[in-house]
Amino acid sequence: MTDRNDPAGAQHPAEQQLTPRARAWLAGVLGTENWEAAFTSAGRHAGRDAADAARAELLRAARAGADTVARLYHRGDAAERRAVLRALPDLPVGDAARPLVEDALRTNDPRLIAAAVGPYAARHLDQHLWRHAVLKCLFTGVPVTAVAGLADRADAELARMLTAFAAERTAAGRPVPPDVHHALALCPPPAPAPEV
Repeated sequence: MTDRNDPAGAQHPAEQQLTPRARAWLAGVLGTENWEAAFTSAGRHAGRDAADAARAELLRAARAGADTVARLYHRGDAAERRAVLRALPDLPVGDAARPLVEDALRTNDPRLIAAAVGPYAARHLDQHLWRHAVLKCLFTGVPVTAVAGLADRADAELARMLTAFAAERTAAGRPVPPDVHHALALCPPPAPAPEV
């Protein structure tokens, strides 16, 4: 299956994860009126490992808008919600899907959190919410490498928050996750203290 808008026929990265079995099933449901039912049953038909990619392809092919993705997200199980979050950067939803990202960041499910901090969040979360998303990754054990745009958006306030987080962990006798140091290394150096 190729991208119909790509004259070279290059596959979308998510589509590359599809097995031959998943591609065959997907070819039969793409563009049909039953695509939403196929979205829900993708794990059963495409296999668990390929379900996210199949669901993302269904959403892209349908050009699913904000109302549709919100409905699928709120009615879906964790796997369906994760697929919606991963597909957001490719969908015509603008800022309207931001509440879905915020909802996922309120959970303690590392799979949802990792999906929520992808490219859509990098483009649409304001700096305050984005910083807290980085901290949520640290609290839940999601590697900060999952945070899209970390090197571009890391700022002095994030450095302050990370330093405070590390100090709290140290004071409580708890280990500081190595990802704290990785994220801190991406932050700009603190401004020099004003001379008195």
